[in-house]
Parts: sequence; C-alpha cells; structure tokens
Amino acid sequence: MNPIPKHSPAISQVPATSVEQSSGVVPNDYFHTGAGARYLRGAEGPIVTQPLRGNVSVLMGSGANIIVLSGDRGKFLVDAGISVSEAKVKSALNAINPTPVVYVVNTHWHWDHTDGNGWMHQSGATIIAHRNTLKHLSQATHVDDWNWTMPPVPAGARPTILVDDSTTFIFAGDTIDVEHNGLGHTDGDVWVYFEKTDVLALGDTFWNGNYPFIDNQDGGNIDGAIKWADKAIERTTDKTIVIPGHGPVGTRAQLIEFREMLVTVRDNVAALKRQGKSLDEVIAAKPTAAFDEKWGRFVIDPAHFTRLVYAGL
Repeated sequence: MNPIPKHSPAISQVPATSVEQSSGVVPNDYFHTGAGARYLRGAEGPIVTQPLRGNVSVLMGSGANIIVLSGDRGKFLVDAGISVSEAKVKSALNAINPTPVVYVVNTHWHWDHTDGNGWMHQSGATIIAHRNTLKHLSQATHVDDWNWTMPPVPAGARPTILVDDSTTFIFAGDTIDVEHNGLGHTDGDVWVYFEKTDVLALGDTFWNGNYPFIDNQDGGNIDGAIKWADKAIERTTDKTIVIPGHGPVGTRAQLIEFREMLVTVRDNVAALKRQGKSLDEVIAAKPTAAFDEKWGRFVIDPAHFTRLVYAGL
C-alpha cells in the first residue's frame, strides 16, 4: 500500500491515532489501510466530470461524488470532496462555467464529504448541513471502525445554514429540496433533490454496487439504512437520476437492488444472532455470500459489512 505523502491534509489536520507506527509497519487505520487511504490514492488521478441532465453534473475522483448545479450567477454543490483535490476540483468547476460556488450541502459529516469545506468557504461558499453534522464537525470524533479520531474542523469550514427536517432553496431555475429522514448512515444525513431536473443526491445512504459503511457510533444502523432506501424508492421514478455517495450514477432500479441486498443481509445476520452466534461465528457463516462477488470489492469487504450489520442490530 502506498504511504500517504507527508504534505497530505490527512496527516497535517488529523492527530495521531492510538496505533504507534514502528519501522516497516503500516498502522491499521482509516488513512493508512482504510477508506481514507483509498480515497487519497484515487485523488491522485483526474477529476471526471459527468454531465447528467440540464445544468446538473457530477464530479468523481475527490473522495465522495460531488454534485454541481450550475447557473449564470453561481453554483450549488452537494458535498465538498477532499481538500487534496482542491486545484483539480477548481479546474473542473471552472470548465463547467466560471461562476463561483455559492452553496455547498454536506450530506453528512464524514471526511470524504466535508474536507473541501474550508477552501470552498474561503472562496465565498456558504455551507449547509443537518445540525448533527455541525455537531460532529465542531468536536473531536473517534470512530472505532476507522481506528481514528477526527479533530474539529476550523470554524470557517463548518455549516452555517442548518437543516432539521427539511428546507427548500430556489437556485439557477431549479427548486432544491434538502431533507433529513432520521437515523440512517449517520445521525445527520440529508438528501438533496433537484425538482426540475429530477435528480436525487443521496450521499452515503446509497452506495451503488458496493457494501456501504454504516456509522453505528454516530447514529447510523442497518434498519435506518433500509428506511432511507425505502423513502428514496418512494421519492423516485424510473426517470429519476439517483446519485450515490460512492459508485457510478444510478437509477431507481439500482436503488431497489441496493435495498434488497441490505434487507437480505440484515435478515441473515439477525437470524444468526438470535441463535446466540458470536460475531466471529456469524462472520464464519458468510451471511453476505450471495452478494459478495458484486458488492464486496470496494472499501467495505464482506466481513467488515457483516460486523457493521451485527453491531447495529
């Protein structure tokens, strides 16, 4: 595994973990062996811009997917990506049009969705999020699954427009609904629906073709993840473009497939847990086996996803 460059924001902004690095040993944590390391390696490549419908595009390659609604007077973004990609993201945004970023919605608090907040705010953008996202970004938050403690972000990188249940924006000729549907991937998820273009950005409540991370420590759980999928299916039609936090742009049919995977794995793990099986015994029983070939090849492997589901039941 490639080491993280010393100049990386992941090293400069995040305190050391409890794992001590000895000579020749790579620490087992978010930024060395986990998802953060993978996102940093991915950010070494280009930013790919995919036009979707009307004046909505998605940028891929800076951690999470970044959704862009562009207008004559500015841009409305969903998620901020990671700051190591700042120059590449700026170039991709300017290639769409030269107008500034006016608003950025954080779909939740995780680093790969919020690390770009700082430079975007410095460029004039206002950050929007659920108030629980503000809470997590304002304090040190340790995630056991990552073996890492995220520090509070600078004040300028924190959201200042807060969403409790829902709010609506009118921007660039579109009506934009920002909605919180309770506990899901975290305790502060929001989705963003662009009414005119019929585009739904789901953040990490939808991973297209990959097992999702579920932040059990910070309000997420498998039942909440399924509830979010149910609500998104209700909100969409076969014509809706559905954008995941990670993975390719999707459809309602793929969202339904994601929900069916979640339900089946949840039911399999729950049945084993009711039998008194330990976590190790449940993992050994391979409750995800029917889905591993397709869903288990990204940052969350089958055993990790089983642990996440087990912990949330």
